[in-house]
Amino acid sequence: MKCGDDMGVLIGRCRDSEFQVVYEIINDAAQAYEGFIPSDRWKTPYMSREELRMELDEGVVFYGYRWDGELVGVMGIQDLGGVTLIRHAYVRKERQRRGVGGRLLSALREKTVHPILIGTWEDAVWAVRFYEKHGFKLVSSVEKDRLLRRYWNISERQVETSAVLADHKWFEVQKPKKSGGN
Repeated sequence: MKCGDDMGVLIGRCRDSEFQVVYEIINDAAQAYEGFIPSDRWKTPYMSREELRMELDEGVVFYGYRWDGELVGVMGIQDLGGVTLIRHAYVRKERQRRGVGGRLLSALREKTVHPILIGTWEDAVWAVRFYEKHGFKLVSSVEKDRLLRRYWNISERQVETSAVLADHKWFEVQKPKKSGGN
């Protein structure tokens, strides 16, 4: 998955040729979750090559951020017709807290007109705060369970221990319609 053809391009769609680098970034950055997510959900590697291939086969499209020509961050987007999921957002440990994730998120937000949903681990408070800082809000617990079961292919245990955040478009669509007149 090579991101961009030009070293000057900071963010671009990833290609198959950098599959291994995407895999390495995901597993490097995911180490932050160890000890925070339920121990029965933690494994090494956090995402196997087969799981990454399955995500790609299911329509997740990765975009990458290049820093001095090196791919240092990745974030997936998955259009599910009417809603878009942000999936697998990871930045190499040594490049975190430098705006890479925020720039990737902003670039992916520009690629959809649909409401955006993001799932993350409930106890990964830094991840929840990151998305809140970028304008996303937590949905209710009942709505979270419904959304995770509808749009994600995850275990019930992961549903129990996850959070879902949504952008303003999602909340606008969810507002009850006002009835007109008497």
